[in-house]
Amino acid sequence: MKKTIAAIALLLGSTGIASAEGELFLYNWGNYTSPDLIKKFEEKYDVKVTITDFDSNDTALAKIEAGGAGFDLAVPSAGFVGIYAEKGLIQKLDHARLPNIKNIAPEWVDVAWDKGREYSIPWQWGSTGVSVNTKDYSGDINTSSIFMDPPAELQGKINVIPEMGDVMALATMWAGGDVCSEDPEVMKKVRDALMAAKPKWMSMDYSTVEKMTNHDYAATVDWNGSGLRSRLANPDVKWGFPKEGYGLWMDNVVLLSDAKNVDNAYLFMDFIMDPENAAMLSAFARYANGISGSEAFMPADMKDAPELVPPAEFANLGQFVTVCTGKALEYQNAIWTELQK
Repeated sequence: MKKTIAAIALLLGSTGIASAEGELFLYNWGNYTSPDLIKKFEEKYDVKVTITDFDSNDTALAKIEAGGAGFDLAVPSAGFVGIYAEKGLIQKLDHARLPNIKNIAPEWVDVAWDKGREYSIPWQWGSTGVSVNTKDYSGDINTSSIFMDPPAELQGKINVIPEMGDVMALATMWAGGDVCSEDPEVMKKVRDALMAAKPKWMSMDYSTVEKMTNHDYAATVDWNGSGLRSRLANPDVKWGFPKEGYGLWMDNVVLLSDAKNVDNAYLFMDFIMDPENAAMLSAFARYANGISGSEAFMPADMKDAPELVPPAEFANLGQFVTVCTGKALEYQNAIWTELQK
């Protein structure tokens, strides 16, 4: 903060009244933070929020690990929270400073990547699949073959998001393996299919909504909230849940170890766990949020959106994507490195 007055801070702490001023620096995925929510927070607490975008978990981790970035909060995906903690990049949270932590839905409290929410709180969650413009393709869209073995109508018009964990999970399930397969035959099939498919792709970019809306892409590997936003802007865009299996994920807010604006960071974390504010995040990015009571404030067009509510035959095909270890990670890193060349 720009200045701190100890007496006022003690008074506010004893009365439970929240007040602040100064700055907050948030490091988050691009096109993922509600401007209206930020404005509401800034006006309530007199805190200027600066948001810096990243386009992949690996990019974010590398920047934070290098130090000196000046961020207070970051938003890594589930599998990366443990990595941040192991590397000493984030602080354990003081739950006494987060009264709204009681609003986290029960299924998102004792999560595998952060038991008891020692280090993180929910941001949003969803699935990874494919968006297809049905003017370009009328075949089956509920398959990862859209990008793994592209049909002729889509070749040269496909985008793939540059997020290794999500893409490799889809590819490995398509090849018949588990998300973190160590089977050399499965991973060879993954590698060979990706290398054969890449020349048939147009790009590897995470900015998909505008380009699907404008028909710059005919299809893309995507996250379901982005797919929903694309369809709302262009009704020809349809979402596919890959029948071979698809990834589930949750992004989480963490407090960085070298945060300078800790008080404001706690205010922000508590603010987004208020159900009405959590719904504002969802209304913008179009993902579920993990906060109980937010449903009452959600846009009506999200309650039965086909991108968020899979058909019965696909409902049990999602697998939570974590960061793989051991031989599985070696295979994935080697394939991904080759794919970037």
